[in-house]
Amino acid sequence: AILIKDNHIAIAGGILDAIRRARAFAGHLVRIEVEVDGLDQLAEALTEPPDAVLLDNMGPAALAEAVGMVAAAGLQGRCLTEASGGVSLETVAAIADPVSVGAITHSAPILDLGLDIVMD
Repeated sequence: AILIKDNHIAIAGGILDAIRRARAFAGHLVRIEVEVDGLDQLAEALTEPPDAVLLDNMGPAALAEAVGMVAAAGLQGRCLTEASGGVSLETVAAIADPVSVGAITHSAPILDLGLDIVMD
């Protein structure tokens, strides 16, 4: 599978270009997932639908709206929605399936680094 994250989107020149480039590179059996951090990014991604969208750091209301957007686009069952970021064992039941939960590794010491590329 290919996971398209924020730096990939920045380098490609946008979500649509990132999805198109991934599709051009990948074989027909390779799934493509795009990380989005807002409903505007999701709306753009759904015009060139990936196999899955990773809904990053969205609250329950935004997650519900995002799942509704996928359904309204006629993509329910064809475009998986995955919640990630801000998910805890206490909130998981109210969110979605599947989810990404970091609680399993929280006891390990971490170093949180970020490398964000900004294309002007």
